[in-house]
Amino acid sequence: MAVAWRGSQFQNDDNFPLLVKFIFPKDKLSIQVHPDDAYAAAHEAGAGGRGKTEMWYVVSAAPGARLLAGLKPGVTKETFRAALASKTLENLFQSYEVHAGDTFFLPAGTPHTIGPNMVICEVQQYSDLTYRVYDYDRTDVNGKPRELHVEKALDVLTFDSSAQPKVTTSAQFVDGKKFSEELVACPYFLVTRFDIQERAHLSMRPADRFKLWVFLEGQGKIGWTSAGHSTLGRCYSGEFSYKQGECWFIPAEFGSYSYYPEKKTSILIATPGNGKRD
Repeated sequence: MAVAWRGSQFQNDDNFPLLVKFIFPKDKLSIQVHPDDAYAAAHEAGAGGRGKTEMWYVVSAAPGARLLAGLKPGVTKETFRAALASKTLENLFQSYEVHAGDTFFLPAGTPHTIGPNMVICEVQQYSDLTYRVYDYDRTDVNGKPRELHVEKALDVLTFDSSAQPKVTTSAQFVDGKKFSEELVACPYFLVTRFDIQERAHLSMRPADRFKLWVFLEGQGKIGWTSAGHSTLGRCYSGEFSYKQGECWFIPAEFGSYSYYPEKKTSILIATPGNGKRD
């Protein structure tokens, strides 16, 4: 059943390749950075040896909500250390006021933090390797400062980059209405948003890998059929109801879908990429 559910690309993978989660920050998160696969394999084998590239989709945001992602041009390791010592690290970052619908792509090595008053949907490599650089002098339940990982962070951090984490997306329209919007396409994952207001039919490819569906808004029903054949030796079909906030794992062999929205529906569909990439 591994092929039917995970797809031929991932049937022998010991680890699940993707993680989707919602983030509801009530305060600034720590300033942090994640290693890439090569560094994780060499230095973090005991923690899984897998790096972390991620993307954020802003589900909602209060006026003035901000996040930090990536350093300003010209920042060096020396200026970073000096700002860390003087507690002025935020001044070195690219700062973004965020709004619902914004997308950010953060390859491994991109330092970042999320502020309060927003809801983020994050798609990432399945990894929990995080190097905390600065934590605003917060303490743990025992009153001790939380652990920092400054030297490891400096090993993996991307300096003097011209990359812009905020993504300009590509939309497709049907009958004058936006139907789909490619948010991020990278070797680790492809994430697309679909906006469906009336009955629609989709054929989801490729059929060699699973999908993760996140229902951002709406409710209704979806009918599905298998992708031509199944491991059970026959084609089969079914139907399920959906509502806002749900996340569905869609097996690789489920290849054709008909949407029957009762309310305007917006879905993020995340599909894994194609293997090792660093």
